[in-house]
Amino acid sequence: MLLYLVRHGETDWNSQRRIQGTTDIPLNDTGREQAARTGRLLSRREWDAVIASPLSRAFETASIIAAELGLPEPTTDDRLVERNYGEAEGLDFEEMQRLFPEDAKVPGREKRSAVAARAIEALMDIAHTHPDQAVVVVSHGGLIRSVLRKVDPEGDHGMITNGSVHSFRYEDGALSLIAFDDPIEAESVEGEDLREQNPVEARQPNTK
Repeated sequence: MLLYLVRHGETDWNSQRRIQGTTDIPLNDTGREQAARTGRLLSRREWDAVIASPLSRAFETASIIAAELGLPEPTTDDRLVERNYGEAEGLDFEEMQRLFPEDAKVPGREKRSAVAARAIEALMDIAHTHPDQAVVVVSHGGLIRSVLRKVDPEGDHGMITNGSVHSFRYEDGALSLIAFDDPIEAESVEGEDLREQNPVEARQPNTK
């Protein structure tokens, strides 16, 4: 059974390098274009379902992808929402460093271990309800990174860019990583500056 995790398209807060967390910021026009490109990329393969975080940026991304794949409207799972960053939400990296220097505790910030636990639980449930199928799961950078650190702790994972695809296999009761930034048979999403996207999330400490 295959699970392909997709990060939602760009929002205005992404372009401003602000931490979003559970704050419900919608896609911008660039994000919608990214979602459509990712959908066209995924359309090179056969899929059975699209499932999403209920936050609007993820759900709209998933809806655009589902339309490109000729699939019904996505279903949602609350366990796929982004990591709650507590009082850091809305801050950019410089503000984050000023208010919460180094590894200072951020009030209300969800532990990565808790994010990974709920995300893995959701993915396992999806695998159990879609045996021998291929499912696209649209979620968030922080959640995808938490899954990667749990499933592939020794892996070298770079930036999780808007619209990027990360493929996993469910087999014998366990998840394994197929590919980080899966090119879907050597073709990648075009027109993205991979170094510029979401540097805030990339520089967050791994708070267990």
